[in-house]
Amino acid sequence: MIPTKLLDGYKRFISGYFSHNQAALHKLIEGQAPEVAIVACCDARVDPAFIFDVSPGDIFVIRNVANLVPPFEAEGHYHGTSAALEFAVTKLLVKHIVILAHARCGGIQTLLDKDDNVPSDFLGKWMSIARKARESVLQHNPTMSGQERARACEKAAALHSRGNLMTFPWVAARVKQGTLTLHAWYYDLENGSLEQL
Repeated sequence: MIPTKLLDGYKRFISGYFSHNQAALHKLIEGQAPEVAIVACCDARVDPAFIFDVSPGDIFVIRNVANLVPPFEAEGHYHGTSAALEFAVTKLLVKHIVILAHARCGGIQTLLDKDDNVPSDFLGKWMSIARKARESVLQHNPTMSGQERARACEKAAALHSRGNLMTFPWVAARVKQGTLTLHAWYYDLENGSLEQL
């Protein structure tokens, strides 16, 4: 059964935003041309379109657990994040990629609480992308409280992901050409602040 909240929201969308913005939405039928791609967490509390108050078509959003970017590799496995990045950079020609990290990230907490005895089909392997960020935070900040450690790791993982972007040849080429800029930002859901890392 479809949740009533979704259907009610859809009805409000059709009678409100959709009916009042026909001209702008009609232009989007021909295609999209966002200048910014955002790699964001799939956390339900952190919606980039809502945070940045943008309209449909303004940003290309790639969401996954803990807003991670894996390093480039071509082993023939499924690569949802890598495929979306390739589309954004080579087809849409975005001018900016933003890694949008956030406070109280469950994925990062899972990484910090790493327990090899807990079975995980996908999450543990995915979070291993940020293993170096975790190790660095734990090594250089042994006296931090749990919350301080989590925030440090959230930020370190975002910077690590920004670094991983440069392992993709088509990202590195456009950065060197000066047609693409990479960013790492940190959104604090507690107070609404946005920090450039």
